[in-house]
Order: sequence, then structure tokens, then C-alpha cells
Amino acid sequence: MENRSHALMTGFFTIALLIAAVLAGIWFNRDRVERVPYLITTTESIPGLNPQAAVRYRGLEIGRVDDINFNPAVAGQIVIRLSVDPEAPVTKTTFAKLGYQGVTGIAFIQLDDDKTGSPLLASDKKHVAAIPLRQGFLDQLEKRGEIILKQTEQITARLNELVAPDNQKIMLGAFESIGKTADAYAAIPKQLEPTLKRLPELAAKAEQSMASFNDLAASASKTVQNYDKLATTLQAPDGPITRLTSTVDRVGGSLEGVTSELELQTLPHLTSMTDQARTSLRAVKRTADSFSDRPQGLLFGNAGATPGPGEPGFVAPTK
Repeated sequence: MENRSHALMTGFFTIALLIAAVLAGIWFNRDRVERVPYLITTTESIPGLNPQAAVRYRGLEIGRVDDINFNPAVAGQIVIRLSVDPEAPVTKTTFAKLGYQGVTGIAFIQLDDDKTGSPLLASDKKHVAAIPLRQGFLDQLEKRGEIILKQTEQITARLNELVAPDNQKIMLGAFESIGKTADAYAAIPKQLEPTLKRLPELAAKAEQSMASFNDLAASASKTVQNYDKLATTLQAPDGPITRLTSTVDRVGGSLEGVTSELELQTLPHLTSMTDQARTSLRAVKRTADSFSDRPQGLLFGNAGATPGPGEPGFVAPTK
């Protein structure tokens, strides 16, 4: 019995010693720093986030998650209570995101700031300040992934419509038409080859034609000059027309003494001849002037008459 009592006392002492050691460790390792409470409310999912999770500000640990509960006043809203080191620069522009540690999937609260130097966000136990929670990378990827999947489904449906049997026939017909067009274009150089070979000959003939045209223009210019000289000579003060007129006057004067019958028969013939000569000289003058103004008329003919007032195409002169 005595041995059993000694063993029982030894066991009690050992248990008491262990409990004392644990309590001493808790006492010496307890956090004596008074932290500032903050609040996060969100309707987004927070996978992997648990109480006692770390709170970090730009990678530095500044606190922990105290509690995670649903908000009884708002259905579906989650309330996350934080305890943050009072020296942490939590400002009015500070926001929170969910971060994840490696591949373990354990989440933590990552604090960041839009603007450096903003006023500090005051908070205490009676008036707990709220920090907004923004979507993390995985949340954005999830939502955008759904949109991308929908767009992919739409693209797949359109591709299926594009490769439908009817559209395949249309596309094959289009490719066949393109092939025929390409063959037709390939045949054009062969058809143009004889014409291209004749181009030097045609160019030489064109040069000859231009030379002939130049010669003809020179001849026309000489002819016009000759007509000009002829008209000038005929209408000169001592020219043939003047001499012919003087001769007719002299003949008329010499025939004044002749009988009236001879005068009636001869003078009208002379007068008619004089008028015809003048008319012919005027025609020669007009022809010479026309060649002088438009020598190309020898090749292309006379230009049309200018329309007068009231005729189609008439344009009133401007001042």
C-alpha cells in the first residue's frame, strides 16, 4: 500500500508541474500590446480565412483576425474583426484584400494604401472603424473566367455556324471563283505578249507620224504666209485690184462718147467682172486669215461657228 501511495503522489506532482509550466509559458508569452480594433464587412466569399489569421500591411505582419461572423442585421454579409498594431499606418485610403500563403491555401488579410500620406483612420472599441475589402486576384480571375468562358462558348457556336454544310458550300464556291480569277489573271500576260512585242514598232510609227505632222504643219504655215502675201499684194495701193479699177474707170471715161446702145451692153459686163474679182479677193483674204488663225484646220477641218444669242451653247461675255 505504501508503494502505491508513493506512486500516486509522484503522478499528481508530475501533472501539477506540467500544468504550472504551461501556465508559466502562457503568462510569459502573452501579448501585452493593446491593439486597435478594425472592422471589415463584405458580401464576397473569403475561402481559407480563419480566426487568428495574420493581418499584414504591405507584407509586414501588424495584427491578427479576432473573429469572423455573419452580420445579423444584413443577410449574407460577413463581419471580420481585426486587431492591429497601433503603430501601423492605417489611413482613410487603406483597403484590404485576401492573400494566400503559397500553395497551402491559408488566407490572410493584406492591407494596402491607394495614397501615401493620407490622414490616419481613428478607431477604438466604442467606435470601430471599417476598412473596405476589395476583390483579390483569385476573385477577379474567377469572375473574369466566367465571362471568358461565356465568350468562348459564343465563339464556338459561331464557328459551328461558320463550318455548317451550307456555309462550306459557299466557301468552296468562293475559293473556286478565286482560283478561276487567278487563272484568268495568269492568262493576261500571255495575251498581252504580242502587243508588248509590237510596242517598239508602234513607237517608231508614232514618231514617223509626228514628224509627218510637223512637216505638214510647216507646209500649212508656208501656205498661209503665201496666201497672206497674195492678199496683201492684191489689196496694195498699186496692186492689181487698184489698177483694174483705174482701168475700168478709164474705159468708162473713154466710152462716154459711144452710143447709148454700146454703153448699155458693155458697161454692165465690166461692172460684173469687177464685182466678181472683188468677191474672189475677199474670199482669198478670209481663207488666208482662217489658215493664219487655225492652221490645224487643214487636218481636222474648220471649227464650228460660235453660237449667237438665243442659240444653244451661247455664253454671254463677261466684263
